[in-house]
Amino acid sequence: MKEIRVVVSGRVQGVGYRYFVRDAALRRNIRGWVKNNPDGTVSIVAAGDSDTLEQFLEDIRAEGDPLIRIADISLTWSGEVTETWQGFEIRR
Repeated sequence: MKEIRVVVSGRVQGVGYRYFVRDAALRRNIRGWVKNNPDGTVSIVAAGDSDTLEQFLEDIRAEGDPLIRIADISLTWSGEVTETWQGFEIRR
């Protein structure tokens, strides 16, 4: 298991992006969380195997979505999982 920490910028708040990310994570059996940040970005922490996380990263680009516009994705990979989650949650 590996963990990624992601910060996504662009038009990602007020357009259902957190729900989009949660649904993508649940489809791939990824554990972790997503939340809005005060600066307008969205933070994601996700844990899973490397291949699944790579696919998840493609999913969260939301290409073709009419409302979501990704400007930048900042990504950090970690070799170890820092927490144990039961599923994938939207944090407030």
